[in-house]
Amino acid sequence: MIDLPQPTGAELWPPEEPGPPARLHKPWRLGVSVVEVVLAVLAGWGAYALWHGAVATVVTRTDDGAVLESHRYFGGQLAAAIGLGTVAALLLVDAVRQLLLAVRARHRSPKA
Repeated sequence: MIDLPQPTGAELWPPEEPGPPARLHKPWRLGVSVVEVVLAVLAGWGAYALWHGAVATVVTRTDDGAVLESHRYFGGQLAAAIGLGTVAALLLVDAVRQLLLAVRARHRSPKA
């Protein structure tokens, strides 16, 4: 077995940054989380509306009485709906992160 020297308190890497340690627990993060959830719901509603508005049904009747039905898809609206859905998902993920930081992050106890 190889006996390697162990670092002492003065040799720790990376070195401690000067100044007070950053606080993760900030109560305003709860408000940010609520705002992000509201924005995510609005983005989801917008995505739903755009998705359903991007399809147009075209019905044509011929002279012999046949009914022809086709669907026209508008790519710009579909792309916008996908984009808004992605934004809504990212907002929800960040809202959960903000909520956990507001509730669970605690101060480190000072080292003796």
